[in-house]
Amino acid sequence: MQGDFFFADDDPQMRASREVAEVFPAGAQLILRIADRGGDPGTYRDAIVGLTNDLLAVDGVDSGFSIATDDPSRSPLFGRILLTPDPAATNIVLQVDETDPEILLPRIEAVVAQHETPTFEVIVSGVPAIVELIRRSLYRDLIVFSTAAVFLFALLIGVVYRDAAIVAGTLATCLVSVSATLLVVQALGVGIGLLTANLVTIVFVLTLSHVVFLTANWRRASGEDRSSLILEALGQTWEGSFWSMTTTLLGFASLLIATAQPLRELGVAGIVGTLVALGTAYTVYPATLGRWARIQSPVEVGFHRGTLRSRRVVLGGAAMAVGVLALGVPHLDTDPGLLSYFAPGSELREGLALVDADGGSSTLDIVVSDPDGGSVASRDVYPRLDELQGALEADSTVGVVLSPTLLIDHARTIPLAGLLPVGMLLDLASSDALGGVAFGFVTPERDRARFSLRMRETVDEPREDVMARLADRVEEAGLRADAVAGLYDLQAQLGQLIASSLRIGIGGLMALFLGVALIVARSGPIAGAMWLCLGAIPLVILGAFGHARIAIDIITSPAANIALAIGADSMIHLVIRVRRLASTGCATPWATGVSQIARPVLGASTIICAGFGLFALSSFPPTQRFGMAVIVGTMAAATMALLVLPRLATTIKNT
Repeated sequence: MQGDFFFADDDPQMRASREVAEVFPAGAQLILRIADRGGDPGTYRDAIVGLTNDLLAVDGVDSGFSIATDDPSRSPLFGRILLTPDPAATNIVLQVDETDPEILLPRIEAVVAQHETPTFEVIVSGVPAIVELIRRSLYRDLIVFSTAAVFLFALLIGVVYRDAAIVAGTLATCLVSVSATLLVVQALGVGIGLLTANLVTIVFVLTLSHVVFLTANWRRASGEDRSSLILEALGQTWEGSFWSMTTTLLGFASLLIATAQPLRELGVAGIVGTLVALGTAYTVYPATLGRWARIQSPVEVGFHRGTLRSRRVVLGGAAMAVGVLALGVPHLDTDPGLLSYFAPGSELREGLALVDADGGSSTLDIVVSDPDGGSVASRDVYPRLDELQGALEADSTVGVVLSPTLLIDHARTIPLAGLLPVGMLLDLASSDALGGVAFGFVTPERDRARFSLRMRETVDEPREDVMARLADRVEEAGLRADAVAGLYDLQAQLGQLIASSLRIGIGGLMALFLGVALIVARSGPIAGAMWLCLGAIPLVILGAFGHARIAIDIITSPAANIALAIGADSMIHLVIRVRRLASTGCATPWATGVSQIARPVLGASTIICAGFGLFALSSFPPTQRFGMAVIVGTMAAATMALLVLPRLATTIKNT
């Protein structure tokens, strides 16, 4: 597992993996499942021999095992790793070095392509392959759909404003903002990874929000002098933009405390993008707007305060809807399996599912020792290792289990070796004659042993429950678990991190937003109403995903923060507009404020929903989920800003 895919090498989650790798030097594995569709055992074996030889010649492959090199019928070790439940399929297991999967996997695929035929079907799996396949899907889809979203944004901006100068100015401003952000982020040494690959669309939307409100205020300004109109629009919009930028910046800053590298990288990139978006919106866009855009007054959308009863109906309905959706939050899945990163029914996922069903696809290392400090090769401790081997293999979530007991059973297949004691057999397995394989499972001091498990990702059970049960198996065998590591463990920690970041991050943001709301509204009751409406947005997103049993992975999780920032934008601009209208003596500040704000809010929401809606067409499920989360949050934000907040504020005022 590449540490920097989900975590950085110096992250605390990687400590156990680093320590296990140092004590038990065992490289990563690639597993090739080869199915015989021709029914000719001789031809199949010859093809396995040719493929095995070519794979062993690949730069980055240290060693390999197959039915062409080893007899699985004689060795319990090779029987487990080479045979599958399907008698027409066997495995080739490759030990690979630290070559980047982005470089190694194409080499493997090139060899496979030379040998694969309709009767000789090859599926490549293993942690390096899964990591590279996720990377490919992420980058391919995000490049395609981010580009398509930009073009769709341009089309919708044209439909909304029907002014070529505004369309050109908006696109130019957003593209300058995106380009400047990418340059600064690169200068800071932040790479394009799991989450920062979304940066183009995120920064585009952040810039677009400022532009939309600037345009609305420019069109609302009266007069013929363009310079005066621009200055008036800037003055009317700046306060709202500043506080909107502040809330968005706080949202990204909250990610900096996360212990997952992709979240921290998004935090840094988001802070840069937030600042750049504000700067470009107030420098690049006004030049275009003031010189070429047509002077035109907007059509204001009416807002009726309604009777007390009608307000209660709207507020009661909104409260009920949010309450029902919030019931889905406890059912939120923040620990999806690796296969959830690939589309159901796709050839890729079906192939990986076969490998997973055969013997598991996600690695888990458990390092055990005798609580009394005895040698794992002793007569007292070794039987307990054998007992643990059987208990782990009996667990439905566990596939193949490799351990010192299998090494001993394999060594006993050597003539006369069965007469030797366990300690001498481990010495034999540590020798050059057997490639020093024992060093990957037993320390030279014989005080600790490593169990290497391949976990089944198709089993629908929380990882925390699975790992707790496996820990019980270790204890029941009379052993002590000294360390747990591997991809399965990292995924479990990632799931816990996502859940805590949603809980602590959103909770912290809401506390900070309350302070901003008090500053913006300058009224405790109005700030409270604003805060309640903002709090409904993440409840709607997460609750909807919980009810629909849609997983929240690390790529999807920041969508709630983005939608919360979008909702804050709309409400901040509305509250500031209402406050200013009230100061001028307007009799109906909320009604007038909504009529002036509704058009930019609805326009921006439509553009954002349509742009992120393209992500739903992706073949990469995390991209789909990210797009859906932003859409749900944007719709909730617009509803709260235009329907709920005005009526809630009006009700509070009249009580």
